[in-house]
Amino acid sequence: MHFKNEVEAVDALHQSFNNIKTEIGKVVIGQDDIIKSVLIAIFSNGHCLLVGVPGLAKTLLVQTVAGVLDLNFNRIQFTPDLMPGDIIGTEILGEDRHFKFVKGPIFSNIILADEINRTPPKTQAALLEAMQERAVTAAGQTHILPKPFFVLATQNPIEQEGTYPLPEAQLDRFMFNVQLNYPSFNDELTIVKNTTGNNVPSISKIISAEEIQYFQQLIRSIPVTDNVLQYAVKLVAQTRPHTELATAQVNQYVAWGAGPRASQFLILGAKCHAAISGKYAPDIEDVQAVAEAILRHRIVRNYRAEAEGLSTEQIIKNLF
Repeated sequence: MHFKNEVEAVDALHQSFNNIKTEIGKVVIGQDDIIKSVLIAIFSNGHCLLVGVPGLAKTLLVQTVAGVLDLNFNRIQFTPDLMPGDIIGTEILGEDRHFKFVKGPIFSNIILADEINRTPPKTQAALLEAMQERAVTAAGQTHILPKPFFVLATQNPIEQEGTYPLPEAQLDRFMFNVQLNYPSFNDELTIVKNTTGNNVPSISKIISAEEIQYFQQLIRSIPVTDNVLQYAVKLVAQTRPHTELATAQVNQYVAWGAGPRASQFLILGAKCHAAISGKYAPDIEDVQAVAEAILRHRIVRNYRAEAEGLSTEQIIKNLF
């Protein structure tokens, strides 16, 4: 892709984003904020955790995103008996009496890790290592994953029996923790109308893997003013109890705050949020727009907050 300057490139990203959103909207009804978050994560080269009850079109959303972005897509259903080799692949003895590596489903552009909290920590760790390193190691050999590589994991908040919740340190690998809510009455009417007849909407491929990688590099090159940078870092520092910048509420109700990765994601997310909105540099509103989904899974409330019913979202909003 060749543009005269960054302004033209940002305009192209803004237009591509609108085209992608329109195309996804043909299939996924009324989840605009969720679609926006998923696309920001992709263009920022991050991963996304979707938390919601069954039936809210989490799988459909990922399949549709993969189709519109012209990317390879694999779904991995996480179960208690899933082994690391089932994800990354395994060595087998070939007819020539030599071992060869057979790639697992992780070798794809978009991975849907369905119900990630249903599988034991050993298997979770195999996926999370691949997310971090964008490569897997088998029998001493490193195998690079395709680019772009993006994991969308889903988690069901209702049934907690027989699950293995992700530890905070592993949740930190996800750029966004996005909460899905029930659709509005009118949206549900449209969903039921569209999905109980013979009409199957067809979607067009809008953007290629090469273009996504170009836009990922573009996001990194977008300039950020010092006041926006300071605001993002200060916002994260305020979540850390009993430190210099901690607020009174954080000291009272938070056990652990967010780490430096949150500051990095806030700036990357703000850059992308600005670009898809047609702006050439992020401002404080762009940081605030992505802050909740970035900080939600990085702040650990203490017993007092839980006893008084104070949510993580309320703590984050009060920081603004």
